[in-house]
Amino acid sequence: LGLALYAGSLCAVSGAVFLYHDYCVIGAGPAGLQAAYFLQQAGRDYIVFERSHAPGSFFALYPRHRKLISINKQYTGKSNSEFNLRHDWNSLLSHDRRLLFRHYSRDFFPNADTMVRYLEDFASLLKLRIQYNTAIIHVTLEKNEQAWNGHYFLLTDQDRKNYKCSSLLVAAGMWVPNVVNFPGSEYVEGYETVSINPEDFAGQTVLILGRGNSAFETAENILGVTNFIHMVSRSRVRLSWATHYVGDLRAINNGLLDTYQLKSLDGLLEGDLEDLAIVKDKKGKLHITLRFYLENRNISAGIDSITLPQDELDNFATRAPYDRVIRCLGWKFDFSIYNRSLRMMPGKGNIKKYPQIKPSYESRGTRGLFVLGTASHSVDFRKSAGGFIHGFRYTTRAVHRLLENRHHGVPWPSTIYPITQLTNSIIKRVNEASGLYQMFSVLADIILLRENATAFEYLEEYPIGVLAELEMQTGRKARSGLFVIIMEYGRNFSGADKDVFYYNRAVGEAQHAWQSNFLHPVIYYYKHLPTEREMGLRPPDWPLPRPDAIHHIVEDFLTDWTAPNAHILPLRRFLENCLSTDLRNFFAESCFLFTFTHQKLPPFCQQGYVRMQGLLGSQELRHHAVQAGLLQDYTHTDFSGDRPHDSHDGSQEQLMRDHAIPVRPLQHLVNAKDE
Repeated sequence: LGLALYAGSLCAVSGAVFLYHDYCVIGAGPAGLQAAYFLQQAGRDYIVFERSHAPGSFFALYPRHRKLISINKQYTGKSNSEFNLRHDWNSLLSHDRRLLFRHYSRDFFPNADTMVRYLEDFASLLKLRIQYNTAIIHVTLEKNEQAWNGHYFLLTDQDRKNYKCSSLLVAAGMWVPNVVNFPGSEYVEGYETVSINPEDFAGQTVLILGRGNSAFETAENILGVTNFIHMVSRSRVRLSWATHYVGDLRAINNGLLDTYQLKSLDGLLEGDLEDLAIVKDKKGKLHITLRFYLENRNISAGIDSITLPQDELDNFATRAPYDRVIRCLGWKFDFSIYNRSLRMMPGKGNIKKYPQIKPSYESRGTRGLFVLGTASHSVDFRKSAGGFIHGFRYTTRAVHRLLENRHHGVPWPSTIYPITQLTNSIIKRVNEASGLYQMFSVLADIILLRENATAFEYLEEYPIGVLAELEMQTGRKARSGLFVIIMEYGRNFSGADKDVFYYNRAVGEAQHAWQSNFLHPVIYYYKHLPTEREMGLRPPDWPLPRPDAIHHIVEDFLTDWTAPNAHILPLRRFLENCLSTDLRNFFAESCFLFTFTHQKLPPFCQQGYVRMQGLLGSQELRHHAVQAGLLQDYTHTDFSGDRPHDSHDGSQEQLMRDHAIPVRPLQHLVNAKDE
């Protein structure tokens, strides 16, 4: 029957007229708008389908109590726009400085209505091509060898209009409520429809199903007017400051934890919701029981004929009846519109609410179908920020760069620098890059070394899950080794049961940098690009395979990794050991002396002084260099011939010394000190 229906659907569309676009985007939420921006900037043929009359329709309703939990930090003490995006969790990426969220709200936690207005302006000011009031109700495939991916995507809307595209970007979000069915679940009110007027709950007893931010947001709204609130969920409460995952419970919503632990009647319970049952008495009160008590019993016969847990255990926790039960269990992806030919399958385990996708955000079942935004969060669920605006604005840009290379032959953007700028380039990025900072352990900067390590090519914010496919996905070559720069938390610092405020939780010394707990930069060095097999065999909880060398830059209280001794010097020595070269900078006088005393000049002298370039000396610079012991003080030198030839002082001897750097094994490369 299924085959007959599928064949019938193909016959039905075979005679239809299709409007063609290279790219079709489903959904004009934040991710859809972000994808449309990049496609428009690249001059591509695209269309965005939005079922509502305006973009961001999800935020027109949610969160129900209208306060976002994405921060909007107005001041950071810095004017660097890239750095400031680290603390702006609402803005989308664009060239228009007017479209920064701080111009729309000064609230640290903005109102959701402001987000709706912001998204409307983003779409209109940038003139994005969006087709509103168009709900895509069916998506299928049409095999065609001439198509980019060997097939076209055929889309049908609510008016039976048909569209065809070569690549499909799904940015429809997660909007189908999670519902648990159990006896009596018809008495449960949903988060999406429950009243948000606290007066409607005055003097009532409430049970909330769920333990995420929507559940605590609902509780926070009625905390001061209810008799008491109980909250039940399968898992224990997870605090975002302990897990370092922004999707877990945020402090702004956790008032119920205070009233629970300070014994003000409210409370939290753990239990499998599918084992529950609700029975309504004659007065309209809701009684909580267990499903197995209702087996072989007729609920309609009345509550008096049903055994309740308190009949056997008189101190049963939920023995008091409730006036209302509210379901706050989050949302899941809508799989219903996708034909079986697309093989859009749900994930497994705790990511079953998301579609299955690769680390490149491409569907595992269909080439050319990419999932963007909240629905792509399976890649980094409970690890990073890929399910939120401040994370998926960067992953959406990464997907666009992958598509540009695949379909249009545009390689991943990169910049080539001389090897002398290696340390500076890394320090600059780890101190200001927002994509690395927000999508820690997911996006990485890649440094591709040129032959003989005389230069390097810098690629920004590449998905490390597809590191083995780097050459194919980016159009860049990694023939002479590479460095991978990512941000990481300490291995054992995050977790629902972790005490993240323990004494001596921070590391301050460079030699102990590998024990850093807070977010900090980590540099992996590979002599060869890791293979797919090596990626699959990486150690548990490691974002990358075991490298040839690794270096942790010690965590910093100010997240400012510019300290000369604690941050820069150990990094430079690590890079020098990996490359067996000297990455220091020199004055022209030093390079002049090296030409007479060394067979091989340091790269800085080769690329500067020998080519009649470099840092020109001045009286002030020379004075500073003499005081630092970097140069001989020639103003007091006796040139009469009486001075012995070997009477140079210690600083000159250090300058003339051969700076050959031995290559150390991996365990000695972590936190290398200057010798």
